[in-house]
This record gives sequence, structure tokens and C-alpha cells, in this order.
Amino acid sequence: MRLIAITKPDFYDGEAAFIKRLFESGFDIVHLRKPYCRDVARCVHIDCICNLLNELSSEERSRIVVHDYPELYYEFSLKGIHINKNIVKYPEGYQGSKTRSCHSLEEVKLYKDDFDYVFLSPIFDSISKQGYKSAFTEEVLRDASREGIIDERVVALGGVTYDRISLLKDLGFGG
Repeated sequence: MRLIAITKPDFYDGEAAFIKRLFESGFDIVHLRKPYCRDVARCVHIDCICNLLNELSSEERSRIVVHDYPELYYEFSLKGIHINKNIVKYPEGYQGSKTRSCHSLEEVKLYKDDFDYVFLSPIFDSISKQGYKSAFTEEVLRDASREGIIDERVVALGGVTYDRISLLKDLGFGG
């Protein structure tokens, strides 16, 4: 089972060091999710992302999937680009890791074969988003696993803590 982390949407002091510790502690991939903030000029925002990436080694950057800024994939030799509402397709000739988020089992069925993996959320009540409740019962997830909808290409997102990893493995999630 892959361990994949997603950054907080806002920047904070020591973030590069924290990402390094994630990799050192066994995480396989980090999704760099820094959505464009309307209060900050895009050029300033992307400079902050570039500064963060420059604090990481080339090996660490090769394990980063970027959200919202596909141009950074090539500039920093990142692992991949995450498709979302802001980035709806990959650049022509793109060969990196392909990921996207899904919020229903129907979306998983529709998209997972075209991506290296898809996130399915929210599996549990969110830790970071107050009031963002689980969208699935354990029974629904077990049925989806038996039907082959949940498999190694589906990554659980939302409220995931270390004490829930064994349940996620049992349900057949790939991460």
C-alpha cells in the first residue's frame, strides 16, 4: 500500500523540512496542492511554490505530484500532474504520473483505468475541513471492493489516520 500525503493549501515556515521528513518516514509520494489564492498575485504565488521546490533535492522532487501548476512538472522534473477543475488535461506529449480526484464510485469506475491512481474522498470525516463528512459507509466500501471498483489504483482520502490504514488495506485500497 502506497503512503501518499497532500500538502496544506497554505504555505508555512518549515514546510520543505516537513516534506523531507514525510519521505524519510516512509511516504512514497507528496501531492503539492497550493491552489491559487485570489488575494495573492499568481506570479507571487508561483514564486513561493518554486522556492519550496528549490529547497528539496532532485530525488525528493521526483516524488512530488503538482496540482494547479503543470508548468512546474517540466521545470523541476516532478513525478506528475494532478488533474482537477483548474487543470483538465495533460500537456501534449506528457509522460509523467497521471492522477485525479473522484468523489463518487461512479467517477472511480469512469476514470481509474486512465490514471495511475485516483483519490476517492471523503472516506472518513475530514480532519482538515470542518463539517466535511464521510460520503461512504463501510458496507458500501466493502461492496465496491468486492465488485472490483476499489483496488490498487484507488487511494483513500479524507480523515485517513494511521489507525485506519489496516481497514483501508482490508477494503482493498492501493493507498
